[in-house]
Amino acid sequence: MEKIRISSLAKELGVKSSLLIDKCHERGLTHITHHANTLVPEQAEMIRQLFQPSTKVTPAEEPKVKETVPPPIVEQKKEVKTVPQAGNVVKVVQPNKVVTVHRGSAPAQKQVVRVTPVKSYWKKKHPPSNISPKRREHLEEVAEVKKPIIKEKETKVIMESPITVKDLSSKLGIRANEIITKLLLEHNIRVTINQILKEDIVHLLGIEYGIEIEIRKREVVEEHNFIAEQVSTKVEDMVHRAPIVTFLGHVDHGKTSLLDSIRQTDVAAGEIGGITQHIGAYKVEMNGKHVVFLDTPGHEAFTAMRARGANITDVVVLVVAADDGVMPQTEEALNHAKAANVPIVVAVNKIDKPGANPMRVKQQLAGLDLIPEEWGGKTQFVETSAITKKGIDTLLERLLLESEILELKANPKNPARGVVLEAHLSEGRGVVASILIQDGTLHQGDIILCGKTFGRARLMTNERGIDLKEAGPAIPVSVSDFSEVPEAGDKFFVVNDIQKAREIAQERQKKERETSLMKFQHVTLDSLYSRIAEGKVKEIKVILKADYKGSVEVLKKALEGLSTPEIKVKILHCGVGGITESDVLLADASDAFVIGFYVTTEDKARILAEEKGVEVRLYKIIYDATNEIKAAMEGMLEPETKEVVLGQIEIRLVYNISKIGNVAGCYVKSGKITRNASVRLIRDSIIIYDGKLESLKIVKDDVREVRAGHECGIKIANYDDIKVGDIVEAYEVQKIARTLTG
Repeated sequence: MEKIRISSLAKELGVKSSLLIDKCHERGLTHITHHANTLVPEQAEMIRQLFQPSTKVTPAEEPKVKETVPPPIVEQKKEVKTVPQAGNVVKVVQPNKVVTVHRGSAPAQKQVVRVTPVKSYWKKKHPPSNISPKRREHLEEVAEVKKPIIKEKETKVIMESPITVKDLSSKLGIRANEIITKLLLEHNIRVTINQILKEDIVHLLGIEYGIEIEIRKREVVEEHNFIAEQVSTKVEDMVHRAPIVTFLGHVDHGKTSLLDSIRQTDVAAGEIGGITQHIGAYKVEMNGKHVVFLDTPGHEAFTAMRARGANITDVVVLVVAADDGVMPQTEEALNHAKAANVPIVVAVNKIDKPGANPMRVKQQLAGLDLIPEEWGGKTQFVETSAITKKGIDTLLERLLLESEILELKANPKNPARGVVLEAHLSEGRGVVASILIQDGTLHQGDIILCGKTFGRARLMTNERGIDLKEAGPAIPVSVSDFSEVPEAGDKFFVVNDIQKAREIAQERQKKERETSLMKFQHVTLDSLYSRIAEGKVKEIKVILKADYKGSVEVLKKALEGLSTPEIKVKILHCGVGGITESDVLLADASDAFVIGFYVTTEDKARILAEEKGVEVRLYKIIYDATNEIKAAMEGMLEPETKEVVLGQIEIRLVYNISKIGNVAGCYVKSGKITRNASVRLIRDSIIIYDGKLESLKIVKDDVREVRAGHECGIKIANYDDIKVGDIVEAYEVQKIARTLTG
């Protein structure tokens, strides 16, 4: 049996050896890798059959070839070079390619011949009979043509709000750049890929792309969905709880000192400037009963913190100094208590001081609808003294009486819930929050959901620093291990599933970010003028860091409250903790300065601030911070201008000097005229010209000023139309520094 080389077979068929090698691989002859490899006769015949449609034909058989081969296709232009042979030959090298056709001795002609592909050919024609059954089955499988699966275009999609350009692009299968360009060119709407689109714009885009878009509200897992099931309101489980009492009043009226007397401590001495900087919560026992006291800061800047204290309290003690009377912050505190709709007990403090007049205090408060019981009203007044301890027991009795009237109850079997009083970063403990439990019992290790943060109550301590394993209703505790610093005033709940707590916290964070993005507004014709005007407004840019979240809120509000129509205080960033390198870098990039309240600057941040020239100010008293910012703002105010008339002179002679112009000989009628003064030329009581002097002389000498009763010569700069009898009025514009209140 004589074998045939690949190169010889390729020459016989008029094709390249590489093509034959590929065909051999398609037919399972994987050992053929080189043109020198050989094939047995059966294998060679199988390969010849693959090229059967392009074998030699006679002129008489040409119509049969035309039956197999479709008419020429003119759109194909590519030429494939073939090997010419004698006689009438049609050589097809590749399907649907241009080939060279030889008709006897006639010149070669180029013609496009469509040849059915091998796989399709085997689908239409049965394989040759001389192929084994196994090989026949393989060829039939190879010849099977798979139809492409065409996915129908969706006509309706469902999306959850909010929807960004990126979300819409992914859902519709349209490039984000195309959507952005379409909105800009066709609707004059500028958007970015992560910007949230309004629902009407989403529907409009859906109509234009031929897709109906149904927008559904995102299902948010909230705490009430799984907390309500845990709360029990059974009467047999309810117990009396201690009243939560808040001390409110004007600064330096003795709130903290009075509270010190009640709980026999000395907190006021430890406060900087004698002013309470943070909310404190303390539990006091009297005759077997407990009272929880909240001591809110007394400075007027802490309005929000006092309001928060009034909203979580059961009874408010309004402290008024007997020697000072009702002050602005007293009225403010009273309004917070009324807004919270809680009972009010008035403590007329400092009764031991000379000049104390409790009657005047009662009269002033009566004018504010706070009528004493002895005058037929409902408000209890107690005269107290933090120094002599007078009235302390009476005040506690009144507070317990009020709590009995309120019938305060809680269920210690419930999961704990309450309010965050304060939160800060503590070295070694991480995030620490002071919380007040309003209902239920908090156990060590409980999962807590609080606003946009969550965590476990790994370490609990009371106000004296004693570790606790659990804490019941109306007990203030300090808890650590939150994921981030919670907001003061946030409500907290104990939940069973930490994964659900994480989901809710993350959803709230996302919602807050989306809300901030939605605040962006495009420029309209109505707002264009105001935007231009705002471009002239000066700004003081501040980065604010403080030790407690409440302090951050208060300082931010106090500083922003200093803004005027001309100068605005803009807080670029605020947070809890020390001043870091990132704070300094932000200040450097934004041309801002850093304010730290009761915090320190890290060493690296201090060195970086010196290198960048960033100013870092540290304060321990809020007065100092606000006063210095106020002074800086006053320095940025445009000064007031005031025009002061210096004197009047009369032109009596006019001289024309070549190359100089007209020079006036004058007489000073009143006041004086100075060399640097501005002047007005007045003729018939009408101002003809307003400008500056070019020269002022007496005879030939230059002088700085000439007073009334003397003669002088003047030259008005860039003006020569002067006449005898004209009056020249000298004046100057004085700039007067302004204040924020001025």
